[in-house]
Amino acid sequence: MSLFTDAFTWILDNPAQFNRALSQHLLMSSVSILFALLIGLPLAVVIINRKSAAFAAVNIVNGLRTLPSLAILAIMMPILGIGLWPSIVALTILALPPILINTYIGLRDVDRDAIEAATGMGMSRSQILWKIRVPLAAPAMFAGLRTAAVQVLAGATLAPFIGGGGLGDFIAVGIGAMDMSRLLVGAIPIAILALGAEGFLALIERVLFAERTSTT
Repeated sequence: MSLFTDAFTWILDNPAQFNRALSQHLLMSSVSILFALLIGLPLAVVIINRKSAAFAAVNIVNGLRTLPSLAILAIMMPILGIGLWPSIVALTILALPPILINTYIGLRDVDRDAIEAATGMGMSRSQILWKIRVPLAAPAMFAGLRTAAVQVLAGATLAPFIGGGGLGDFIAVGIGAMDMSRLLVGAIPIAILALGAEGFLALIERVLFAERTSTT
């Protein structure tokens, strides 16, 4: 229990250093998720009616899923160097698979009867996409966002290994100095952020899609 007390005391005694690391951690995570959304959502729309492109894209991002977070960060280091932006690129790669795959599957598996009915009413492919496919695929898309958010918040722990900073700095220092209380200064807030993001997004998902869930 004293380790937790020591960690909390350190945070109270060094608020500027802790807040700077927390801000950097949140910045890396939020920008990475935003970039993954900007890449993954349009790409899923592009490949939805292109089977060969979909096969290639899904298999590539599935391959990325098998790479450990530290391996992705290590790959970025000789390409982009060290610092904040290489960490953001690596975390974007980490966030992309669940966003792209969930969006693609959600759009692909929309009820065929609904699409055929819309086509029979004279709706264009673009109208079917925005008025039929996207609303019906929204729960799957949101689930991908939830998964990506948790993975990125946890994965950003390793960013200090390529100079990205964030709360992982305290973990790296704690491991290097064998100081468990300093390690907990980083580990506890990261766990709280990941669990908080999961709970918050799950709550939003229930609010947004409660009616749809209750009817299935």
